Amino acid sequence: MITLPTSGLYAITQPDNKTTDALLEEVAAAILGGAVIVQYRDKNPIDAVGTAAKLLELCHQHAVPLLINDNIELAVNIGADGVHLGQTDGSIALARQRLNKDAIIGVSCYNSLELAINAEAAGASYVAFGRFFPSTSKPLAAPAQLQTLHQAKALLKVPIVAIGGILPGNGQSLIEAGADLLAVIGGLFDYEPELSAKAYCQLFEQQ
Repeated sequence: MITLPTSGLYAITQPDNKTTDALLEEVAAAILGGAVIVQYRDKNPIDAVGTAAKLLELCHQHAVPLLINDNIELAVNIGADGVHLGQTDGSIALARQRLNKDAIIGVSCYNSLELAINAEAAGASYVAFGRFFPSTSKPLAAPAQLQTLHQAKALLKVPIVAIGGILPGNGQSLIEAGADLLAVIGGLFDYEPELSAKAYCQLFEQQ
């Protein structure tokens, strides 16, 4: 089991209309560029178990944790390092019971400090806020505010993840406001993933 990095680039897969080999290739490029954690997110999977298992093998070759989005049982099935839960994807207690005490369990908190405080108290490994900017992957998601990051940083001990429309050109403001990790889909995989990853990682080097 690989532990949760406390800062850096959090890569979330963009599998639509891609072969498994293509997905693995671009995730490998993102890791080479400096991504410190990977989440397998696929809303229309053809072979979720097979793809996730191959991603896990790839990530572990580079000592990078793999989390599964929304699906506790898939995470259990392949032995993933953890899971990311929305508010309707099962409880932290259930995920901890089905996985193990050291599993990484992240929770979406949108723009709610209350949700984040409750998640930390329930044993979440990290909390995620967003979307902060317009997002093609979650176009209808409610916007989150920089002030929420400031307040969360002052109140919480667990790492804070920011997500939603984050690009190298706007990510610095989120880090300065309190984000420990920047979670990215399109800003990473719509371009050359290794070069894009390096651009995000430079933001953390400036701190």
